[in-house]
Amino acid sequence: MPTHAWQKSSYCGQGESCVHISADPGTIHLTESADPSHSVLTTTRTAFAALLDAVSARRPGR
Repeated sequence: MPTHAWQKSSYCGQGESCVHISADPGTIHLTESADPSHSVLTTTRTAFAALLDAVSARRPGR
């Protein structure tokens, strides 16, 4: 399993269930700290940016 430099989401509240992100050239890796299987989702930077745009557009107050 590759080693990633994980960063905890700034939107993580209290508790153990947080999203972590790691970036390599051209790819983004996501994992969730409470996942006992330690699954990692890997995507392109373009696809991740599109996801963030879509989520941001759906936030109340925007």
